[in-house]
Amino acid sequence: MELSAFQAGFNLDHIALESSAPNELSKFYKKFIMMEQIEKKNKEIICKGQNRKIILTKGKKNKFSYAGFSCKNKKNLQHFKNFIIANKVPFSNFVNNHLEKGAFSIIDPDRNVISFGIRKKTKIVFKNKFCLPLQHLTFASRDVKRFEHFYGNMLGFKITDRVIHKNKSLATSFLTSNHEHHTIACFKSNKIGIDHLSFEVGQWENIKILCDYFSQQNIKIIWGPGRHGPGNNLFIFIEDIDKNWLEFSAELEIIHDRKLKEWPQSEKTLNLWGKGILRS
Repeated sequence: MELSAFQAGFNLDHIALESSAPNELSKFYKKFIMMEQIEKKNKEIICKGQNRKIILTKGKKNKFSYAGFSCKNKKNLQHFKNFIIANKVPFSNFVNNHLEKGAFSIIDPDRNVISFGIRKKTKIVFKNKFCLPLQHLTFASRDVKRFEHFYGNMLGFKITDRVIHKNKSLATSFLTSNHEHHTIACFKSNKIGIDHLSFEVGQWENIKILCDYFSQQNIKIIWGPGRHGPGNNLFIFIEDIDKNWLEFSAELEIIHDRKLKEWPQSEKTLNLWGKGILRS
């Protein structure tokens, strides 16, 4: 039996980033993103909070290393593996130790390493229950159409929304591996790599709380509060000390059987309320 990524039901489990100063960056995540445990293991610094994990390695500032998606059981994982084998997706030799045994990894057309597996159980009892689970990962690419084909057709993520340039070329693609509007996305750009990562905060009230919190910590909100067109979610953005963009999102659209939507490439598409940050 085969299952697409969407049918198997994957959630974003963790993201690994390179940094020229990973120790300093880990302090930022501990203090400001409420990561309660910082662990050093196998040349990695692992920052953990309730349903959120960021892994830091020594390397180039603002560079994506790898990410892991988890599904609920081994049966779905195997059926998804059958799906991508049938589609002749090449596997990577990369071993992701942040997922249970049986996980596997692939390399996408932009050489991004993505792992699929089962989330490891933890014995940690997190005291900070503020809702901040890691929710989606957004890439930058010179070829969004190729990106969309790989994730949508070869891996079986569901394409939910597209943003289209005036010349009819693809500016942005939003795809999901569960019923949330997107768990992965891609913007047309002159660079290749990570655009931003996003934490889900639940509801509008928590956006307000975070705005006050970041103000008290002298962290500037670089974009928002606003509301995206695709996904209809409320958002704010900040930067970490490596200039990685961090989004805090609330009330993201839940997708069931609705048809794919197309949007014009415009500021209003990116922010229904005001200023938009256009990548291309």
